[in-house]
Amino acid sequence: MANFKLNINGKIQEVDVDPNTPLLWVLREHLNLVGAKYGCGIAQCGSCTVHVQGVAVRSCMLAVSTVGNQEITTIEGLSENGEHPVQEAWLELDVPQCGYCQTGQIMTAAALLENNPNPSDEEIDMAMNGNICRCGTYVRIKKAIKLAANS
Repeated sequence: MANFKLNINGKIQEVDVDPNTPLLWVLREHLNLVGAKYGCGIAQCGSCTVHVQGVAVRSCMLAVSTVGNQEITTIEGLSENGEHPVQEAWLELDVPQCGYCQTGQIMTAAALLENNPNPSDEEIDMAMNGNICRCGTYVRIKKAIKLAANS
């Protein structure tokens, strides 16, 4: 076990865990930040996506020991009251169906728009590639990203 001080959603959080513990489990099991979901455990589905230094990363395969003092943002820290443009677009267009993958979809879309405020269809497709939605809401996801880009 080792003690880690993590900068999560603008607050320093201390955890005492095995250095190889995936960030996803630190967030969910030790800090009760359950927005990021366990989907596949091999960084292929996107349900566990969080931001590290503003970059969308899959937290299920990221060992807590590799994070250091980098800024981590979870869906809980994306906006205080769900007013991030991506979250608002998701609600306006009724994107979620079952909702399981949506945290990862939103976090990936928010990182895309932070770095590219007016992405083309191809850029959206490339950024969102690998975020799996079992319900197939991809058309609504792309529309919501475009709506958020225009807000």
